[in-house]
Amino acid sequence: MNSTAPTLKHRLAHLAALVAAGLVLAGVLVAVTATVGHADPLDPTPPVAPTDAPGEGVTVEINGVNGTPSASIVTLIGITLLSVAPALLLMMSSFTKIFVVLAMSRNALSLPSIPPNQVLAGLALFLSLFIMWPVLVDINTIAVQPYLEGTITFGQAVDVGQGPLRDWMLAYTRQEDLALMTRAADQANPTDAASVPLYTLIPAFMISELRAAFIIGFVIFVPFLIIDLVVAAALMSMGMMMLPPVMISLPFKILLFILVDGWGLIIRSLLESYGGVG
Repeated sequence: MNSTAPTLKHRLAHLAALVAAGLVLAGVLVAVTATVGHADPLDPTPPVAPTDAPGEGVTVEINGVNGTPSASIVTLIGITLLSVAPALLLMMSSFTKIFVVLAMSRNALSLPSIPPNQVLAGLALFLSLFIMWPVLVDINTIAVQPYLEGTITFGQAVDVGQGPLRDWMLAYTRQEDLALMTRAADQANPTDAASVPLYTLIPAFMISELRAAFIIGFVIFVPFLIIDLVVAAALMSMGMMMLPPVMISLPFKILLFILVDGWGLIIRSLLESYGGVG
């Protein structure tokens, strides 16, 4: 009985101490909360205006110094032109006509791979540059150089630069082909050359070029066809029907082509079909 009483007293003392500590902690929390609740609110900081210091941030400048186009824009336009250059070369120049005529001349000689396509394409490319050089000079003078100098915008350069090319294509486009594409597009007849849209002029020009190329190719084929017929008739009269006529006629074709200066005649006829130069 005496041992149990001190233990109970100790427990009651510990419990009283914990309750006192809890009351003190609660009083401290209440005091802190009241102080925070009655504190003066802080005014929000007004926004700071952005600075106009040059060179800060990321910007894309279309025009450079004095209104001239920036180097990055010129580089981008150059890369874009290189990507679409093959299509422009085929559709809006004399390349198609020249290449078709050269290819048909090669087939008329019964030489399907001599000269190779790379040689014919290179010759057609430089002949196209030779024929269209005045047009390219005009475009550079009235459109490219003013745009690089900053006197006109890119849109104005495109509008002005297509004038010489449009006039050149119209000069070698048949009225029938142009009317065909105009009716196919369900458009009214253009009043003048400047009102002809490019999306009807370009296919009409290509059709006219292919027609002219096949006419020239047909004229080239005729003398070689006569040689084939003569050789085939001679072989049949001698009873040599199993011998291919091409084997006998090929040397005569090459000899005739060399004697008449065939490549010179073909190139001259192509240049004359464009009025000489330009």
